Amino acid sequence: MSRLAQTAGLTDVQREILATVRDFTDKEILPVATELEHRDEYPTRIVEGLKDLGLFGLMIPEEYGGLGESLLTYALCVEEIARGWMSVSGIINTHFIVAYLLKQYGTDEQKDTFLPRMALGEVRGAFSMSEPALGSDVSAITSRGVRDGGTYVLNGQKMWLTNGGTSTLVAVLCRSDEGQPPGSTPATPPPPPHRSMTTFLVEKEPGFGVVRPGLTIPGKIDKMGYKGVDTTELIMDGLRIPANRVLGGTTGRGFYQMMDGVEIGRVNVAARGCGVARRAFELGISYAQQRHTFGKPIAQHQAIQFKLAEMATKVEAAHAMMVNAARKKDSGERNDLEAGMAKYLASEYCKEVVEDAFRIHGGYGFSKEYEIERLYREAPMLLIGEGTAEIQKMIIGRRLLEEYQIQG
Repeated sequence: MSRLAQTAGLTDVQREILATVRDFTDKEILPVATELEHRDEYPTRIVEGLKDLGLFGLMIPEEYGGLGESLLTYALCVEEIARGWMSVSGIINTHFIVAYLLKQYGTDEQKDTFLPRMALGEVRGAFSMSEPALGSDVSAITSRGVRDGGTYVLNGQKMWLTNGGTSTLVAVLCRSDEGQPPGSTPATPPPPPHRSMTTFLVEKEPGFGVVRPGLTIPGKIDKMGYKGVDTTELIMDGLRIPANRVLGGTTGRGFYQMMDGVEIGRVNVAARGCGVARRAFELGISYAQQRHTFGKPIAQHQAIQFKLAEMATKVEAAHAMMVNAARKKDSGERNDLEAGMAKYLASEYCKEVVEDAFRIHGGYGFSKEYEIERLYREAPMLLIGEGTAEIQKMIIGRRLLEEYQIQG
């Protein structure tokens, strides 16, 4: 086991789970990741293995058939999986966010209906906020849900839906009419975002095209990296959703629900950054001991040792911040500051560590025969996933001003 990125204070159960996931990553993911990634092939066999391990139910309470583990356990598992292939961690991330939203906010009927099947991986979750004309500006969404008797009619277009094709349950954020004063006209200023958004639980068939009346998943978006996992659009055109599929049974609460889920997502992205960075360091330090220049391994050149020292320090620092953010959430405390810091630092450091490992490989780093080429294309996604670095800085800055507000 690597000396880097160790976590103190874990229980025997946590250590056993992590050892199992680490072994699975080494034996089932790493040997095939680059080949599957180059073909942009969905890792069906790996996903079935994750189901067998029970990882789709890792954070789902035991009463619903899950393992009932903490966010920290989940984040450490994500770190190990991302070390093998980041796309695989993306397959389970949106699933966990939807399961978390159901656990925290779902009605008893919604929990009973979905969580046991989600724990088994029979129902696969995805969630959707972004739209083509906006990214991190959630308040500007235009997709809309309008009440029509016992149903809601949803219209709009969503973007960057991870697992859009393979998922069977999508949590979709839409604008709704809550907060609009009675008797208001179209000229009336719209209500604040936190009072006018609702999360709808949309069940669908897996696949592409028209997956249920009023709902179309056009196809996979071709990406630079983050391959294997399907990233899609979602088009709603008169999509009818029963009123009992409003998350929590009450409209107008979607903004708060989704923001809570995003905190889980940001810890996840931080964990992915830690895993990719650790793998890049492993590749860099291994290659540096094999490659010879000027009569000795390049690892004996001071310039390379400096790079390795910087890379290892960044791996260690990012891991510590990620663990802190997860533990803060597990304790029941607000963790948006810590999650924002961890996501920002881990993604930036991941990019830097991967680039240094790429430089250590020299010309071979540019070859598809070497694993570092894949990591070099994967790392940039972490800079924008779950909010860009600039969004994280805004969150961090605002929270710091709240915490350190001067008096008088």
